[in-house]
This record gives sequence, structure tokens and C-alpha cells, in this order.
Amino acid sequence: MIDSLEIEFPEGLVIITGQTGAGKSILMGALGLLMGSKADASMLSEGAENCVVEAEFDFEPDDEALISALNENDIEWDDLHLIVRRTVNRSGRSRAFVNDSPVSVQILQEISSHLVDVHSQHQTLMLSDKRFQLDILDYFAGTQSLRETCLTYWSRLAALKNDMKEIDARIARLAGEKEYNEAQYAQLEAASIREGELAELEEEQKQLANAEEIKMCLCGVEELFSSIPSLREAEKLLSKVGRYVPAVSSLSDRVEECRRELDDILADVVQINSRTELSQERLEEVEERMSLIYGLLRKHDCADEAELIELRDRLSDSLYDSTNLEEKRVELADEIASVETGLKDAAERLHQMRSAAAVPFAESMTQSVRNLELPYAVFETELLPVPVGPLGSDSVQFRFSATGRNAVEVARCASGGELSRIMLALKAMKARYANMPTMVFDEIDTGVSGSVADKMGSMICEMGARMQVFAITHLPQVAAKGNAHYVVSKDIDPVTSKAVTTIKKLSHEERVMEVARMLSGSVLTEAAIANARELLLS
Repeated sequence: MIDSLEIEFPEGLVIITGQTGAGKSILMGALGLLMGSKADASMLSEGAENCVVEAEFDFEPDDEALISALNENDIEWDDLHLIVRRTVNRSGRSRAFVNDSPVSVQILQEISSHLVDVHSQHQTLMLSDKRFQLDILDYFAGTQSLRETCLTYWSRLAALKNDMKEIDARIARLAGEKEYNEAQYAQLEAASIREGELAELEEEQKQLANAEEIKMCLCGVEELFSSIPSLREAEKLLSKVGRYVPAVSSLSDRVEECRRELDDILADVVQINSRTELSQERLEEVEERMSLIYGLLRKHDCADEAELIELRDRLSDSLYDSTNLEEKRVELADEIASVETGLKDAAERLHQMRSAAAVPFAESMTQSVRNLELPYAVFETELLPVPVGPLGSDSVQFRFSATGRNAVEVARCASGGELSRIMLALKAMKARYANMPTMVFDEIDTGVSGSVADKMGSMICEMGARMQVFAITHLPQVAAKGNAHYVVSKDIDPVTSKAVTTIKKLSHEERVMEVARMLSGSVLTEAAIANARELLLS
């Protein structure tokens, strides 16, 4: 258990040692969290509400891959300094931040992959991973920019093909409906329906169906209005009386107003009567038109003419869409062909760069492995053609032989110690070309000892001259290398009786004793101490 820990590591090679079970895995777990590994509530100690892991990183202004990742995710980085933090609560849920900007686990993984490369003792399994092998060769060949171009083409091609698939599906659907839609549209277009037309027709139909009765009534009104002239005579008589009886004058005026109003009413009645037709032919036309509209409303399940007009317009758009989609499909096919050509050209250039680098890479790896006491070892690189994909048109196969004869796939032929040496050589190659700020080796020396371990330590130490390297090791030959040495230990807290893990930077004398312990075990001998001093001086 670690309740709280704050530590700053120097540049160069940093050695971390400690007995098995001391808690080195806790440090690796904390680093794993910062790199986006799965969060787990078991990481919290008993009674704790949350776990917080935070690390500060400095990076170089020419680290284009990291800067691009930060810019794409809108993370500020002006001071070439990053603070990565991850919190885990009691339920196991976690939150991640980069420079106080909240990020998803996927983004955290992407950014941290440009900051730290971790090699664990089980990572030799990656030697069977074709992607890992291709990545290493590409680091050596310097194809990163071209790989990005290839990936961009591939992503664009995938998006275009998805668009084409959708267009083809729409065209197929419209083609199946086209004949039906054309017939429906033609019927609605020929009907030339107007909004509000049905109400007008219904009104006209009522008038035509009852025209005879309407005319008879109107003629009766005209006849009844024949008494209007008598009102004119009454108006004259009241006017004479008004000369003598002033109150009667107003009655004369009122009679005049009524007479004028009746004259207007009669004029309207005469006009309406003259317009009213007794036309059976027109009645049939109106009823036929109404029947057509009612039939279309029922057929298309529409409430009124407005919905029929809207349906007609949709059918028109559908027929237009079919033509428009065909035009879009032609344009899309041209663009797909152009992107496929770009992808093919990028993949071919990528293949040429890989082909040019394959032999020098294999020779460099052979020399590195031979320097780790495999004097007859042979490392070979073969490019194999594959269908064009996001990484080009190549697959790579690493082959190895410790005897120099009959090299076969590296993951199938090497022993544990040989795999450790091959992986270290590959990681050293990556460190040289990948511009990685920090690399962590978690017991990469598994399966080796003696002078081989010493040479592996020297190789790791050389890497530390160019970058920050952590080496977690149980081998004294490796532990004696490096610029700084930290030891992880576990003690029992006398108050809580709980096991507590601590990490401490060793002074020179403490480092002598730690290396001596690694040489001789729990009982330190003078010979072990002397040997430790000699290792540290070498």
C-alpha cells in the first residue's frame, strides 16, 4: 500500500530495484493508469474515497507527433510542459486530465503513447505481433510522414465507400419505388388540385343541385318587392304633412331610407337570380371533380387538399432525388478512384522506403544481438505483400537464428533469454528513431545473467544518454549502471500494522549495499560488497 508519494526523477538512466513483493508493481500500476489502462476500485486502499495519480512531463519543441495530438484535442501546451492526472473513485470510475483539460481514456492513451514507452517482462509476446514489427521497421526507415499520408487516404476512402454504400441503397430503394411513384405523381399532377378547391366545389354543387328551387324563391322575392313603388307614394304624402307637423318630417326620411335599402336588396336578388344556372351538365362536372378529389384523399389517406399537394411535391422531389443521386454517384465514383490512386501511390512509396531499409535494419539488429553474446546470430527482415490498407501494402516478418542457419520466425525460434536480448535491441532501435522522451524497462533482463546482463545494462545505459530511461531490475549487473538508483521497500507500520511501500533514492554507499544484496542475498559478505564496488566503478 502507498498512501501518498511525491517524487521527481532525474534525466538519464534511472535504476529501480527492490525485493520481490516490495511494491514495484504499484509504481507500474500508477504509470499504467496515466497511460490509459483500465481503472479498478481495488487500486484504492481500505477507507480511501479516491486515488489520484499525477505526473509532470517536459517535451521537446520538435516532437511533432505529440504536438499534433495535443492540438487536435485542443489541449494547451505553450510551455512544453504537460501535467497528466487521473483519478479513480470508490466505484472504480475514473476521470483523466491533461493540463487540467478533461480527456477521454482514448485521448489519454494517444497522448501518453508519445510520452512513455513501457516494456514489461511479458512484452516479448509482441514479437509475434505483425503491427509491432512493422512499426519498428518504419521507425528505422523514417516513414512516419508517409504512413500518415497513407492512413489519411485510407480513412478518406473508407468514408467515401460508406457514402457510396448509402447512395446505392437509396438508389436501389428509389428504383424499386420509381414506377409506382411516377404513376402516383402523374395522377396528382394531372388533377391540378388547388388548396381550398373542395370547399368551393361543395358550395357550387349545393347551388346547382338546388338551382330550380333557388330561382323560384328569388322570383318570389322579386314579385313581393313589387310594392316598393307604393313606398315612394307614402314618402311624398308624409313629406306634405311634414310641412305642418314637424315630427312627421323624420318619418318621411325614414321611409326614404327603407325604400333605398329595399331597392339595393332587390338589385342583389335580381343579380343572383340571373347568375343562377339550371345546368345539369355543370352539376355533373362539379360532382365528377368532387368525386376525383374525394377518391384521391381516401387513396392517399390525406385530410385535405393541402396534404395531397404536399404528397405531390414529395413525389416530385423523390423522382428528382433519383436523378440527382445518380449524378452524385458518378461524382463519388470519380473521387473514390482518385483517392484509391493516391493510396496506391503512397503505399508504393512506402514499400520502396521499407524495401530500402529492410537490409540495413536487419544488419543493424544482427550486430546489436551479436553484441549481447550471440556471436553467430542472424536477424532477417522480409517484406510480404498484403492488400492495400491503412499501413500500406506490406506485412513484415522478423526471422532469427542463434546459430546463423535456418532463420525462422523470431517468436517461434528463440529462448526466453534470446527473446529478452532481441526485444532490448528492438527497443534500443526504437529509442534511437522514435523521439520518445521516456522509456521504461520492467525486468527486460529476465532469462539472462552474467556478462550478458552486463552488456544489456550497458546498452540501456547508452539509451539513457539520449533520453530518460527507467530500468526495473533484479540483476546487479544492470543495477550498477545508470545515473540514479532508487529502491522500493515494504515495511509494517507499527501503528496500523499495515504493510506500507516506500521508494528512496540511494546514496553511493547505500547503492553499494543494495547491489551487494542483489549479488549475495540477505547475508552480505565482504566479497559481495567488494564486487558491488567494482561493478559500480566499471
